[in-house]
Amino acid sequence: MSLFWFVVGQLASTETMSTSKKVITREEWEKKLNDVKIRKEDMNKLVMNFLVTEGYVEAAEKFRMESGTEPDIDLATITDRMAVKKAVQSGNVEDAIEKVNDLNPEILDTNPQLFFHLQQQRLIELIRNGKVEEALEFAQEELAPRGEENQSFLEELERTVALLAFEDVSNCPVGDLLDISQRLKTASEVNAAILTSQSHEKDPKLPSLLKMLIWAQNQLDEKAAYPRINDLSTAALEDPSI
Repeated sequence: MSLFWFVVGQLASTETMSTSKKVITREEWEKKLNDVKIRKEDMNKLVMNFLVTEGYVEAAEKFRMESGTEPDIDLATITDRMAVKKAVQSGNVEDAIEKVNDLNPEILDTNPQLFFHLQQQRLIELIRNGKVEEALEFAQEELAPRGEENQSFLEELERTVALLAFEDVSNCPVGDLLDISQRLKTASEVNAAILTSQSHEKDPKLPSLLKMLIWAQNQLDEKAAYPRINDLSTAALEDPSI
């Protein structure tokens, strides 16, 4: 992320400037950018970190062979982790819980919030499938006791049970719980917990660096006009607007 560090450097060098913006031409910008050296090994590690964290096991294996970059965890564990994530995303929460326990039973034993959210997702799936009586029984037996011990759990339970009060969930104020995004949110939480149990970062480093780049550019915008990256997918420099 050479551009990020270059932007930070430019930001520091313009701290004492007056209110008028400094104009940096494309030629000047590219010359200074080329002076920033980043090791290819470090870039490869960033790519491998992203592939491992996000669960792209085949791509990670291919990248390992092509670049010689070794992952910091056994790639075989990615397949198991992705099976859990896929189960949650498909609404098969019971299967996901079994798979998590097969991987490491301490994950759920030591993370009551994660276990509650998985049970909450089970309740949501029962409601989604129209199993009203089973949903009420499950909520009373499995979730209510946890809600009595934790106020935030109780509020989430009440919000979930409110789905049963509406025949048309499109008009339900908590209808978002039935969106696929809710499954993805729960799956992401499980994924992060498994990674943490494996002593691996729960979030990939690359997106964080891109956020830092955006922040640095926004800060520099107040002080200078320069070739800016507006499309992160292409990283194309756009001429400064004067």
